[in-house]
Amino acid sequence: MFTSRAPGDLVQIRGADPRHGEWTHVAFVPDPLPKLPPDLSARTYRVVADARAALAALDSTARRLPNPRIFRLPALRAEAQSTSALEGTYAPLSEVLIADEERPENLDVREILNYVNMGDSAFRWIEEGRPISVGMLEEMQALLVRGTPGETGASGAIRSHQVVIGQRKDVPRNTPPVHAARFVPSPPGIDLRARLQDLLYWMTDSEVLEEVDPVVAAAIAHYQFETLHPFHDGNGRIGRFLIVAHLLKQEVLLEPTLTVSPWFEARRTEYYDHLLAVSTNGDWDAYVNFFATGLESSANMTHQKMLKLVEARGRMKEVIRNSTLRADTAHALVDFAIAHIAFTVRLVQKELGISYGRANVLVQQLVDLGILAPLASSHTTRRFYAPEAFSVLVD
Repeated sequence: MFTSRAPGDLVQIRGADPRHGEWTHVAFVPDPLPKLPPDLSARTYRVVADARAALAALDSTARRLPNPRIFRLPALRAEAQSTSALEGTYAPLSEVLIADEERPENLDVREILNYVNMGDSAFRWIEEGRPISVGMLEEMQALLVRGTPGETGASGAIRSHQVVIGQRKDVPRNTPPVHAARFVPSPPGIDLRARLQDLLYWMTDSEVLEEVDPVVAAAIAHYQFETLHPFHDGNGRIGRFLIVAHLLKQEVLLEPTLTVSPWFEARRTEYYDHLLAVSTNGDWDAYVNFFATGLESSANMTHQKMLKLVEARGRMKEVIRNSTLRADTAHALVDFAIAHIAFTVRLVQKELGISYGRANVLVQQLVDLGILAPLASSHTTRRFYAPEAFSVLVD
């Protein structure tokens, strides 16, 4: 399958497994990324321009909001649900949005909430002006798999063993996994860590920033990360997270409200095929076209959802203005309810800086106005949510 246009080399690997004994095969090692963009068609550059315009519209709306950060956690939970589904871990979005972090309903929800915690931690890291480093990615991977079947003694470190990706449909039964694999990424070792470090340098290289459009750069960096496959688990989720992180670092986005995985999840076979076609045949044009189309659609979808949330926020605050409530904390609670989706009175007390008694009264007042509602739960702790904001997010 690998032609002379492949942007990398096939290297010999060998190993053994208990069932099939010793084996030999080849793995694909991508070349270091060049500082100039690949040759792309005029059609693809038009798609890239459309993606830039959609991202600019999303960012412009975020910058006009009094507090764009209130959309961060809802966006992270939506992204967590879809990016985990791409890797085979599924829970309905409605369940993920209202999940209790301290008492997740099941292991799948726990794994999805790990992504939210990972993303929130990584975004804080970026906001502090710290670089995206190999050490940061290792911390992210450890957070992602904590308390799940993917957690091993090797978690939180670049992998030290060979992995394979997927399985071809045309292989006989009992074929050794490495020979049945759809793709065999780089072997472990010092070279793998060095190539990941090279990628992170490339993402912030001044010459690259000057020569390569941010959308094209995000596409190329995503391909390189997925092809290196540096961890034993979580590469897909971390790689898609890095798309948004890369756009943040390049200041294409002010806030990480973009959710990219729902679009890719709906086209997962095509997504994987395009990544593979770059490795086998250097087909950058089709891949970048596909990727940019996904970013444009994702930005438009996120933008529309943000505008609907802004409208819902306005309606909820209008209800308060038409009531006898005059406290500023009532309006603050609306923003809090959008940002947190499901919450306890104790959390309201903490985040709004008021007494527990005042928080309890305030929540009940907004329940009486129909702005908030109690969540049905098997837990003894009462939890609440804003039905109008929730319906926008699950639409």
